Amino acid sequence: MPEAVADFSRRVIEAEGKRRAVLVSGETGPAVVVIHEIFGVTPELLRFARWVRDAGFRVYAPVLFGPDDGTAESKPNLGRILGLCVSREFMLFADGKTSPIVDWLRAVARVARQECGGKGVGVIGMCLTGNFALSMAVEPAVLAPVMAQPGLPASKPGGMGISPDDLAVVQARVRTEGLEVRGYRFEGDDLCRAARFAAYERALAPGFTGAVLPDSAGNPKGRTPPHSVFTHDLIDAAGEPTRRAVDEVIGFFRAKLG
Repeated sequence: MPEAVADFSRRVIEAEGKRRAVLVSGETGPAVVVIHEIFGVTPELLRFARWVRDAGFRVYAPVLFGPDDGTAESKPNLGRILGLCVSREFMLFADGKTSPIVDWLRAVARVARQECGGKGVGVIGMCLTGNFALSMAVEPAVLAPVMAQPGLPASKPGGMGISPDDLAVVQARVRTEGLEVRGYRFEGDDLCRAARFAAYERALAPGFTGAVLPDSAGNPKGRTPPHSVFTHDLIDAAGEPTRRAVDEVIGFFRAKLG
């Protein structure tokens, strides 16, 4: 394996008619699926995955597109954006639909649960994949879904990017199992706006907990307004709100999976 991912093993998981690589790290502990942003597997994404792993979890990081060697850059890629616009696996603009790639991601969660045992699996999706964590909660093995700055559907700020049937299953789990869904965004984020979190609150109450960080908590070297809570716009220093948010997510995984 390349040096940047030397502490990860590369697996290929074939399910639901799809075959993709998954980077796995950690020998023991409950499983957490960490899904990358539109940028792909960046050093910042791997940094977050290592924090989760070092907290006592086994991390599964699916590679949905881009290189799997940790060299992807946190900057727009026009070719990738255009490719995703016409992709049948990612529903960038349509509301009320679950992206087909989620079927494969649910299979990854099942594999992770089988391999790690325990109560179940944690999931975090980010940006393009943020609401995938919600759709994955249709899978019973998923006990701790986290949505980081969910950006889809891009055409509707208040859209949730999940089919009515899938949403009904998640709502039933909230009522009968006490399922809790966490969400994180920056206050001024123009890709994940307040209307989206308001929609989640209406649909999932009392099962949705949304955390809104002030824009001043974003990395000054990052995007303006800040967007990526746990990667590019995170400030890796003690006491910083974004670093506290990492600890909060890890605590959520411990509470639900431990």
